Amino acid sequence: MTNVGGIEDIRLQLQPIPTFTPTTASSTPASAPPPLPLYRGSLPTLLRILREETITGLWKGNIPAELLYVTYGAAQFLTYRHLTSTLDSPFYALPPSLKHFISGGLAGAAATTLSYPFDLLRTRFAAQANGDRRIYTSILHSIHSIRRSEGYAGFFRGWGAGVAQIVPYMGLVFMTHEATKKALRDKLGSNSKTLDAVSGGLSGVIAKTGTFPLDLIRKRLQVQGPTRTRYVLGDRLPVYTGVWRTAGDVIRAEGVRGLYRGLVVSLVKAAPLSAVTMWSFEVGMEVLKGLDEREG
Repeated sequence: MTNVGGIEDIRLQLQPIPTFTPTTASSTPASAPPPLPLYRGSLPTLLRILREETITGLWKGNIPAELLYVTYGAAQFLTYRHLTSTLDSPFYALPPSLKHFISGGLAGAAATTLSYPFDLLRTRFAAQANGDRRIYTSILHSIHSIRRSEGYAGFFRGWGAGVAQIVPYMGLVFMTHEATKKALRDKLGSNSKTLDAVSGGLSGVIAKTGTFPLDLIRKRLQVQGPTRTRYVLGDRLPVYTGVWRTAGDVIRAEGVRGLYRGLVVSLVKAAPLSAVTMWSFEVGMEVLKGLDEREG
């Protein structure tokens, strides 16, 4: 996997920006109009980042993102393989769709927990400004700074929303992928690996759409803490606490539509990324299966 620099940064910067400032978070007097959003729409956001931060701004958070993908991917697929084997019991028979949903969801939860600090660092690097306004100058500096000012719990801000999102997300990805793959192979009479990529892309779009509000909430919680007003958004970034309270604040300030801010840009990334991921997963599973058979 790779970090889709521009798209990733646009998505991360779109999500934490409310159209209207919540009354519980604003430092602006109630009689004053809410500040205008810095970013609205994919193309205007892209142009603004290029104008204000140059092209390097599109790759902010790339290093922690790569660490996240490697750690998450390895943990997820190893856990998924182990769980699917464990659920193949002679004492009971789960429906295939349920087996893949449970295995995918639990594997996603385990991988999210293991890699979550990298996810938080990616978000914070993508949200910070350039130059003298930078909060973190390097990965090591960010780790020391967060540990010193927020404690170890600071690395897991928004973790609850992350797990609540990833369990149904990965469950839907694996369940939909397996069902779509089987349907395509039966209809086309082919076992081509291209079908694995197609079904993977479709499953990613379906799962991302269904769980996107929790993904948005996770990102907004990740940039809370003592450095909240020092990011590129300044005091436009409201105070959020807890998953359900954050969801309520977003709906009150922006309507239900606010929970899907940045969805289109996210889907542009989710489709090819999920396609490559599931194709790689299928190839990897075949290799591991072949090794197991040779050892057996």
